[in-house]
Amino acid sequence: MSEPRRWRVVEKERPVDMRERLERDVRLGLTSSPPWLPARWFYDEKGSLLFEDITALPEYYPTRRETEILDARSDEIVAITKATALVELGSGTSTKTRMLLDALTAGGRDILFVPLDVSADVLAHASRTIAADYPTVTVEAHVADFDEELGPLPGEPGRRLVAFLGGTIGNFNTESRSDFLHRLRAAMSSGDHLLLGADLVKDPRRLVEAYDDSAGVTAAFNRNIIDVLARELGAENLSADDFIHVARWNAEKSQIEMWLRARSDIEAYFPSLDLTWHLPAGGELHTEISVKFDLSRLQSELAGHNLHACHSWTDAAGDFSLTLARAD
Repeated sequence: MSEPRRWRVVEKERPVDMRERLERDVRLGLTSSPPWLPARWFYDEKGSLLFEDITALPEYYPTRRETEILDARSDEIVAITKATALVELGSGTSTKTRMLLDALTAGGRDILFVPLDVSADVLAHASRTIAADYPTVTVEAHVADFDEELGPLPGEPGRRLVAFLGGTIGNFNTESRSDFLHRLRAAMSSGDHLLLGADLVKDPRRLVEAYDDSAGVTAAFNRNIIDVLARELGAENLSADDFIHVARWNAEKSQIEMWLRARSDIEAYFPSLDLTWHLPAGGELHTEISVKFDLSRLQSELAGHNLHACHSWTDAAGDFSLTLARAD
């Protein structure tokens, strides 16, 4: 008799389909001043592969620093949380999560792993791989966007470890970050823990280099959002080649900002929206922020949502942080 399958992908009925959301975002963002687009539209297949390349670049330190902390602290995290379920938000391929799974399954413990991501294909591949490599892990993957309501999380209340890694929390501005933490805490039970990766404030020159690498991979990643619009919405007179990648440090808001600057006058037409978008030469389109934190500020924000920091760890260089917070 064959072994029962230990993984599944759950797709819930979503209130807004992705095409409708893209059209809504484009209409709102491109008609604003300055124009902007949400960073979620970076991640088509090409964009996801480009981001994987970015994480291996010498200038892009966050992935290596977070991996260093996880390697050193995963056993301690598991000992503190006593988790029986691991929920990962924005899981992707769940590469770094394996260090937590190694610690959680030590001694043959049974664990529920719940990766959440917007891509069903990526989730299916990661779920099969994790289930094959970890015999005591049951994978219940959920196709979900953490920008939406999460609802009750799978797993034993009070024994869940929710991982939000990669410094993705920095992609939220102050208001949206507060909304996200409110939704997350509402989905958690008392006794659950949040493991949050966050990049720390440092020399602005290093920060800019991390988002404007010498090989031009981040520039290609940034411009790819234009290709997504042109392809998905049939935009006319719109090409990624018409834009220059710009990364700059905003000291007042403690954030890196990514922009696309028009090489020449842009006049693109979106047939499904009956929208013509004008951007003069030198005009800029805002595509992403990445807030950099100090630990006291971050812990204070978490405490404001009844998520109280138990421990915060940094890598040896003090570049990146992992904070473990308990839901009270």
